[in-house]
Amino acid sequence: MTTTAAGQAEATFAGQDLQNQFIAGQWRQGRSSRVLTDINPFDDSTVAVIAQASVEDLEEAYTSAEDAQAAWASTSPAERAGIIRRAAEILEERREEIVHWLVAEAGSTLLKANIEVSLAAGITMESASFPTRVHGTIMPSNTPGRETRVYKKPVGVIGVISPWNFPLHLSQRSVAPALALGNAVVLKPASDTPITGGLLLARVFEEAGLPAGVLSVLVGSGSEIGDDFVAHRVPRLISFTGSTPVGQHVAQVATSGEHLKKVALELGGNAPMVILDDADLHNAVEQAITGAFLHSGQICMSTNRIIVQAPVYDAFVQKFTAAARQVPFGDPSAEGTLVGPVVNDTQAAGLQAKVDEALRAGATAVVSGEIDNRMVPPHVFADVTPDMDIAREEIFGPMVAVLKADSEEHALELANDHVFGLSSSVFTQNLERGVAFAQRIKAGMSYVNEMTVQDEAHIAFGAERNSGLGRFNGEWVIEEFTTDHTIGVKRI
Repeated sequence: MTTTAAGQAEATFAGQDLQNQFIAGQWRQGRSSRVLTDINPFDDSTVAVIAQASVEDLEEAYTSAEDAQAAWASTSPAERAGIIRRAAEILEERREEIVHWLVAEAGSTLLKANIEVSLAAGITMESASFPTRVHGTIMPSNTPGRETRVYKKPVGVIGVISPWNFPLHLSQRSVAPALALGNAVVLKPASDTPITGGLLLARVFEEAGLPAGVLSVLVGSGSEIGDDFVAHRVPRLISFTGSTPVGQHVAQVATSGEHLKKVALELGGNAPMVILDDADLHNAVEQAITGAFLHSGQICMSTNRIIVQAPVYDAFVQKFTAAARQVPFGDPSAEGTLVGPVVNDTQAAGLQAKVDEALRAGATAVVSGEIDNRMVPPHVFADVTPDMDIAREEIFGPMVAVLKADSEEHALELANDHVFGLSSSVFTQNLERGVAFAQRIKAGMSYVNEMTVQDEAHIAFGAERNSGLGRFNGEWVIEEFTTDHTIGVKRI
């Protein structure tokens, strides 16, 4: 982003105007009659004005991806790895500019924005190793004289739909591996973050040398192109990150239409943090503060429920309350801010409704404050029971519920009494007790003596139950984004 002499912001990155679509290697306006005004959630300033994509634009993006994919897949592993590696280098080289964009468009604090750039660069660098990590298999056959070969190939074209909370990373987590493995990609970023979730990455890969057509980015309304994006004949896999209800709809469209396709879904969560009676409370409080309030709690892995064994419940609530009252919130561009604005008015209104309902249900707001526009101060609710909405719904804001458990088994019961199953954690000074407890949590990821918000590029990331299908990162995403082709060879 640059500023003119008159002080007006211009939506540019690496010399490219980002107020256009990126389709088949060309930057141009969308054909829809709808216009998206991209707003800074902190000060309401206009970040960009983008003519949105139409169904015709979608058709062009998918067709060009289909045309370009075979040639891209046939390039040498070294060539593909070099382009992906260069993209990772560009992310680091332009870190300051990207951080500025994340603050302006997503309401990210400086801390969160820098974490996000590091995550995106990390998954990109990890992906650069994928072209040489794809291996086929030769297997024996029960048929005399037959050799059975299983070739691992790219699926073809992948449609990626990404969210607004970690827009850069959660787009790149699918885009970089997909490209590295020889797939072409059409990316649809969230309407709240079209630049950091998509157009910025288009410029990064263009600068890195990605051939035209292999990646297109469509900024468009879900009501206009959403179902067509999923149901289109070209994509063989849809990678979606977002809420559980929308993800369930994506899966239904992808698997019930004329053109069946795979889905990789990373959906909502309500992460439990369990504090057992022998936990180090100082460490537990430190981890809970970051786990609950980083990026205003707008993370699928955010700690939504803290389940505390009765013997240490009062002490934990006292220490956690004191720490939560000291959490710095406000201007996301200020050093040290942990809680900035939530992303839009709808999100703020939903959080106010959650506060009202929690109080009506009998929870005690031990830390609270007035919700002003999109600024939501940290909220901590004690005396929460498992039937309350504040304990059952994904919060996606700087709010956390604290529940009391009568015993270790009761704590496990509370942790598992849920439809979600993404991340979780348990705190105890007996590590093997912690591991044994973690193994019984119904979740895709569990951590001992750490917060629930964790992501490493080479470690399996995924969920159970209504929190998603499939796994991302490392060798797991290689399996997701490739397909197996069995070829039998009979000697005659």
